[in-house]
Amino acid sequence: MKTWINVLTAVVAGFTLMTVSQAEELTADEIVAKANDASYYTGKDGQARVKMSISDGREREFVILRKNVEGKDQNFYVYFEAPSDVRKMSYLVWKHAGGNDDRWLFLPSLNLVKRIAPGDKRTSFVGSDFLYEDVSGRSLTEDTHTLVETTDSQYVINNVPVDPNSVEFSSYKVWIDRATFLPRKAEYLDRNDKLYRRVEAVKVETIQGHPTVIESYAEDLNTGSKTVNVFSDVQYDIDLKDQIFTERFLRRPPREVLK
Repeated sequence: MKTWINVLTAVVAGFTLMTVSQAEELTADEIVAKANDASYYTGKDGQARVKMSISDGREREFVILRKNVEGKDQNFYVYFEAPSDVRKMSYLVWKHAGGNDDRWLFLPSLNLVKRIAPGDKRTSFVGSDFLYEDVSGRSLTEDTHTLVETTDSQYVINNVPVDPNSVEFSSYKVWIDRATFLPRKAEYLDRNDKLYRRVEAVKVETIQGHPTVIESYAEDLNTGSKTVNVFSDVQYDIDLKDQIFTERFLRRPPREVLK
């Protein structure tokens, strides 16, 4: 009996070591790719309602729809429901994993569809502390990634822009949950290597089997401004139609966002 116990112990220990070894063999690029999948590619499509609260007292309420298309390309549609100054405003993104995204913003007060230039993706999203790029994600090829620390629960990745002149930061670190691969915190350094921006996922729940961020915030450490997003009515795999993600629906919302 003792011999069998020793054998079983050895097998279990060997399996544990193998599992740990496999985890340790993940490269920084592989970890970032998994984190990107966990953040933006859950299910084949999805939707959520978002209540955005800015520290100066302003609020935004909107619906966001997302659909995966060929490869790692994606489409996003955002429709604003409140308050009155942004109501009926909409935002459309065609995300191209291998190049610049196509982005449009509809301004109902002017009855104008505005094309957002690639260089504007790191500007404020509707006056909040989140950026346009935060909505649909940053291309993995725009940064070099280095694994700087591995703890029991997290990977810490340092990211440096390939083109430093295209962004306002010199680098940023991301803390990624080892169990779910969801990014839990990102901290940005300015060109003087001073910490100036933080984005954090503060609440996560499992929805339809998928770990999902249901509350997050972005904070400007220079001004003290902070924006909190709370997500509700999150759903995955709802068979969104391709036609939703076209310029035609910028001026009039599809019925999916009015449910």
